[in-house]
Amino acid sequence: MGNLVAIVGRPNVGKSTLFNRLTKTRQAIVNDEAGTTRDRQYGKSEWLGQEFSVVDTGGWVVNSDDVFEEEIRKQVLLAVDEADVLLFVVDVMNGVTDLDMQVAAILRRAKSPVILVANKTDTNELHYNAPEFYSLGLGDPCCISSISGSGTGDLLDILVSKFNKVPPELLEEDIPRFAVVGRPNAGKSSLINAFIGEERNIVTEIAGTTRDSIYTRYEKFGFNFYLVDTAGIRKKSKVNEDLEYYSVVRSIRAIEGADVCILMLDATRGVEGQDLNIFSLIQKNSKGLVVVVNKWDLVENKTDKVMKEFENAIRSRFAPFVDFPIIYASALSKQRIFKVLEDAKSVFENRSFKIPTAKLNEEMLPLIEAYPPPSTKGKYIKIKYVTQLPNTHVPSFVFFANLPQYVKEPYKRFLENKLRLKWNLSGTPINIFIRQK
Repeated sequence: MGNLVAIVGRPNVGKSTLFNRLTKTRQAIVNDEAGTTRDRQYGKSEWLGQEFSVVDTGGWVVNSDDVFEEEIRKQVLLAVDEADVLLFVVDVMNGVTDLDMQVAAILRRAKSPVILVANKTDTNELHYNAPEFYSLGLGDPCCISSISGSGTGDLLDILVSKFNKVPPELLEEDIPRFAVVGRPNAGKSSLINAFIGEERNIVTEIAGTTRDSIYTRYEKFGFNFYLVDTAGIRKKSKVNEDLEYYSVVRSIRAIEGADVCILMLDATRGVEGQDLNIFSLIQKNSKGLVVVVNKWDLVENKTDKVMKEFENAIRSRFAPFVDFPIIYASALSKQRIFKVLEDAKSVFENRSFKIPTAKLNEEMLPLIEAYPPPSTKGKYIKIKYVTQLPNTHVPSFVFFANLPQYVKEPYKRFLENKLRLKWNLSGTPINIFIRQK
């Protein structure tokens, strides 16, 4: 699990601009795929060969038109709880405000390193305004302009130097790592307790390197896996649990550290915006997915029709990625708990599923011949050959074409659907690349 950097500060100091500047250095990860525009507040970045995740906490606030001091206080507390390094953004044009003072008061008590970022230093003259930020008691202000990018290189140098240099954890490679994620009260703890049961001695804990991330090894009922557990489950934090949107920030580490994410939904509440946010984090990180509809025992009429409606609702909200197992369970009564583990295990296996090239071409080429990509500008696109890339995190296929630039998203989706129909790739994302032959 990498380092997590949180951007905090009062509204309108340029947090989002800084966020965009830090994350869009890696075009590959921060792209505008369908479904990733919803959460502009989480991204990945890299500097000097160090990868890290960036969270703009301001972006999670629901009622952003009227952000009260209380809301900002909660954001800052959350960031202090969760992040490895905090970037405190202030505005050189405005100088020190009361709100800045209040944020600084919380940050001075933080255990994680805090970097004071004096933003909007767009001209050299403005550098002379920066010293007044020494009054915040957080050390040297680092002057940048996130719009033009000046000073951000120096900022990143300082940032990367603050990361804990820890050796990666020694986990056995081929043993799957599962993370249980979901909104507060969806039943994550109950599910984990159902896995653990009373036999605590079966559990061996390997302390995590990053804050409170613990990999718990299970060998039980013929299953062998690590459960990635984050701080959220161990300790109820100082921040009130009713703050739905915080569960997203809390999930980041667990999702990044897992192979397969078990997403808990609450049968009594359906799919909510919060669930979609967590789902898109799973998507962005290309992790396997198993959806568990928990508290199924509380649903009044459990007819097949109701189940089907529920399933359709889930798949339509999560589209275009619809090929994943859905399990109706109850963590409290332990109903279908093992099914969850079985499905998670098979999704893990699907992630490393290999299809022989001959077989791929034999099945896919006739389909492509029957439904070729639509011609663009009078040019006919021919796909002649397909192969699966070796050693990838998720199954990745390359289709060789004469005019790859003309093959558009809908046709790639068609190819993906055909692959999924032919082979069991349930629960895992697939990459499809079109290359020049």
